[in-house]
Amino acid sequence: MASLRDLRRRIKSIKSTQQITKAMKAVSAAKMRRAQESVLAARPFARRMRDVLGRVGSASVGLKHPLLAVREPNRVAYVIVTADRGLCGGFNANIIKKAVQEMKDRPNVEVVTIGRKGRDYFRRRGYNIAQQYVGIGETADIGLARRVAKFVMDKYAAEEYDEVYLIYSQFVNVLVQKPVVQKLLPVEPPEGEDDGKRVDYIFEPDAEQIMGRLLPMYVENAMFQALLESKAGEHSARMTAMDNATSNAADMIDRLTLSMNRARQAAITKEISEIVGGAAALE
Repeated sequence: MASLRDLRRRIKSIKSTQQITKAMKAVSAAKMRRAQESVLAARPFARRMRDVLGRVGSASVGLKHPLLAVREPNRVAYVIVTADRGLCGGFNANIIKKAVQEMKDRPNVEVVTIGRKGRDYFRRRGYNIAQQYVGIGETADIGLARRVAKFVMDKYAAEEYDEVYLIYSQFVNVLVQKPVVQKLLPVEPPEGEDDGKRVDYIFEPDAEQIMGRLLPMYVENAMFQALLESKAGEHSARMTAMDNATSNAADMIDRLTLSMNRARQAAITKEISEIVGGAAALE
């Protein structure tokens, strides 16, 4: 059995850790609320963007654009969005696991990593990392989304990639974050919601120029939405993990306090027994 001094030292250490996890939970909760507001505010725009792309795409059948070109998927790139830091439960591990499952049957794969955790994992295992982005901060950055989107669009237009997929964690609620795989390139315009009626549009300027502006905007928005979803999920996962850590620390303190009280009681009982035994011997 551990000595009273060791038990007191362990209790003091765990209490210090509990204070840290409690503070981290409070910080993550504040960041999570801001990130949640951002992602919920951005979703309507993303839906309208898909709707507009679907309507314009259905009205301009046969239009040729580099981002619409469909090729045999011999060279595939995966943009993987993880966090820079850990201490967020299985958030990073779930995304990486999903990415590995998607890439295991692909012979010629390149990886674009966003976040230090994904970069470190795939670099240690010898994956071909085409581009890496670390130090992405605590909030989603539209500038970063545009840089990543431009990189993959340039590669795709130059026919260095035949397909590009985006893997990130979708924010469902505070307790649930779901890793998803989204096909980014070639752009596949969704079907427009026109109630089954075909609408003839008059384009000004022509459809080619409109799609030339709309398609890159769609890719950039998809990338930015992925960053927003990922940040909201990261802060939620970290808040939940720190809450669990704080509760576990409290349980450990209770168990160690019970052990310390038992050890102290045993020591007192031993001392009393020795005094009684000594008094009896003197008689």
